[in-house]
Amino acid sequence: MARWWKFALAAGIAVPAVLVRLSGAHLPAPVAMPVFGFAVVAAAFLLVWAAEAAQHDISGNLATAILAVIAVLPEYAVDLYFAWSAGHVPENAHYAAANMTGSNRLLLGLGWPFVALLFAWGLRRRGEKPRGATLHAGRRLDLAFLGVASLYSLVIPFTRRLAWYDAVVLLTLFGVYLWRAAQGERREPQLVGAAKQIGDLPQRARRVMVITLFAAATCIVLVAAEPFAGALVSGGKELGIDEFLLVQWLAPLASEAPELLVAGVLALRGHEDSALGTLLSAKVNQWTLLVGSLPVAFMLGGGAASGIALDGRQTEEFILTAAQTILGFAVLVDLRLAIWESVALLVLFAAQFPFPDPAVRLGFSAAYAVLALGVLLRRRRELPAIAGALYR
Repeated sequence: MARWWKFALAAGIAVPAVLVRLSGAHLPAPVAMPVFGFAVVAAAFLLVWAAEAAQHDISGNLATAILAVIAVLPEYAVDLYFAWSAGHVPENAHYAAANMTGSNRLLLGLGWPFVALLFAWGLRRRGEKPRGATLHAGRRLDLAFLGVASLYSLVIPFTRRLAWYDAVVLLTLFGVYLWRAAQGERREPQLVGAAKQIGDLPQRARRVMVITLFAAATCIVLVAAEPFAGALVSGGKELGIDEFLLVQWLAPLASEAPELLVAGVLALRGHEDSALGTLLSAKVNQWTLLVGSLPVAFMLGGGAASGIALDGRQTEEFILTAAQTILGFAVLVDLRLAIWESVALLVLFAAQFPFPDPAVRLGFSAAYAVLALGVLLRRRRELPAIAGALYR
């Protein structure tokens, strides 16, 4: 039983949130934030462990794509709640855009460099020469869909809204991406920690455990996502903190922390493709499925078919996120994330925080775009292979 203490700990952390929600008790926002926030983090850990273990029964690329979707379900739940409630509480549209842009920028600006630098550090600890992370050739499929989604995303700032036709395009892209990923070759999953404990179980026991964890984590997310989202907004106002920034950064950091930690452990142990590939697939999912789902949730919540209108700040945030995504695509077209590229992505991401001025956001967007263009021109010979991945 001692081997399963991590699962008991995660479940125990989620229990207070479940009890509070079922009892109908009302907590002050500063207290509700950690209670429901920790429950979201616990659910995310359970989902990551179960999804990784499920790779034993699903083909390689498809397993990575599904893992990436499942691992960010808590993030999706928070963002989709804001989009759905914006249909009858219009000011929540502000927070839906904030959460979406924050999660995308956090994943690429912090997550990708995090695993690449940890991989280099792991090599150094083992007495090998440090280098950046390298991806398997099969990851060109992920890059191809990220490139197509990035090109389409440039349309959205001009229309200044997330509309139903954006949902059609992006959700179709995601569906085709999953279909193509299902045709990928099968590779043995690289499991660590709690996920390995599940993966080492006999087939029937493993599948029962995976389904149980999926069901438990889903229930926790459904119980905790709405009050956590509401507490972020109310808590920010009570504490005098910009609630836009809390929704943009705290919620994604809480829900994506388990995925980043698991990817970091894989990178540290030398599994570079599994670590960086999972975060690449998560980025494709967020830039297609998450963004495309927001207009749908908005309309289901009573919003207009024209979609979610973006104000000036939201448009600037979207432009910055799109520009960062294009640079992320550019640095990976050669299937390598060098150490200097990781440092550049991390520095550009971190340097934005001390300067909240709109002109600075547009300045960073221009910097991302110029760097991306330079890298793509230098590596233009790699682009036909990326495009060819769409057809093979």
